[in-house]
Amino acid sequence: MTTILIVDDEKSMRDFLNILLVKEGYEVFTAPDGDQALKLISDNQINLVISDIRMPGISGLELLARIKEEPEDIPVIMITAFASPNDAVMAMKNGAYDYISKPFNVDEIKSVIYTATNREDSTLKPKQAEELFPEIIGKSKEMLKIFDMINRIAPTPANVLIYGESGTGKELVAQAIHKKSKVYPNPFVPITCSAIPEELMESELFGHLKGSFTGAISDKHGLFQEANRGTAFLDEIGELTPIIQTKLLRVLQEREIKPVGGTKLIPIDVRIIAATNRILEDEIQAGRFREDLFYRLAVVPIRVPSLRERKSDIPQLVNHFLKKYSTLLGKEISEISSYALEVLMDYDFPGNVRELENIIERGVALESSSIILPENLSLTGSLRRKQTIHVGESGFIAVENEEELFARGLDDVVSDLEKRLIIHALEQSGNSKTKAAELLRVSFRSLRYKTKKYEL
Repeated sequence: MTTILIVDDEKSMRDFLNILLVKEGYEVFTAPDGDQALKLISDNQINLVISDIRMPGISGLELLARIKEEPEDIPVIMITAFASPNDAVMAMKNGAYDYISKPFNVDEIKSVIYTATNREDSTLKPKQAEELFPEIIGKSKEMLKIFDMINRIAPTPANVLIYGESGTGKELVAQAIHKKSKVYPNPFVPITCSAIPEELMESELFGHLKGSFTGAISDKHGLFQEANRGTAFLDEIGELTPIIQTKLLRVLQEREIKPVGGTKLIPIDVRIIAATNRILEDEIQAGRFREDLFYRLAVVPIRVPSLRERKSDIPQLVNHFLKKYSTLLGKEISEISSYALEVLMDYDFPGNVRELENIIERGVALESSSIILPENLSLTGSLRRKQTIHVGESGFIAVENEEELFARGLDDVVSDLEKRLIIHALEQSGNSKTKAAELLRVSFRSLRYKTKKYEL
């Protein structure tokens, strides 16, 4: 059982967090000051410390420094008032895992705690993962971490936010969570938020009554009613308009919906899994996404790696798609030439797994022999040089070979540029994420997400 130590001189805060975290399944210790906290850490196996910054005696910052002197890598989350942002910055510089401002959102603190206490690698072996998740192809360490996370969170009712580039398989992860959950085999109902016109989105989510608008010729259940006692999957959640975001937040808070044209509230019991290829922290800063909705959705965040981050999975994926499309297209193709596979391994796949599947489908359709050859891969620009964007010592951006640059595609180029700018900012700031975030004019959380994304 994960053990958490709460350190706060306010008894009401200790009691509140104690009750909250015990309900979440954690073992909780409490201390009113830094001295007692250090004794509890010495006498017990503590997995996480949550400490107020301003306390009499040993302050939270002093306690953080003492904990960081110990050989055990205990993550520390600091609690700070809005009036003390400098303390929060200092805490992050001195090694705090994260900080939470008072008054804090309950879902926010649960999300931060969950992330802090689930940092270790997967305990699943590749064979176990294959048996547990046959619908998701991959044995890389990146995918094993995903499988392990699914195993841990699926039995809980917690809402999940899945990050990842287009084509990485976010919906497959959502389906796997549903299938391992306690609500399975109740419905899994997906909806792609970007595919529904704005004027119809409210009806698609919450339903409508006959005659509520032109074309409403009968009553219709929305996504949440269809998914009642099951799972609702909201793909591309970042595309929702501010009005729909507000209405969705109310649904998550009150657990009831009101169909378009209706006056009666209908209770619902639905687990929400959302997905996005955007960085919602940036959307929040830009005023395009509600922060309170974000914390409601991201109780448990999961990032699905791009295919270029898990290239060791390409041979297994290729074999899977070869079998699939050989059967569908009536071909007897069971192999790919070593050079063709080498070409695939050297390709960056801006379209991720979806692009690889399309490439293999075309290869099977075009191939007349029993083995896929390089000339039938239809890889546009696959042999191009990868390094086309450079950030010089002065910070200026230089581009090599404009033709190759356009061949790579916008998403690939932007990701490469973003990674290099982050590296440059970290170098300029002496590897201080706080200073680098200031240089890049992004939030600390956003930068931390991106450094994890690019494994910096």
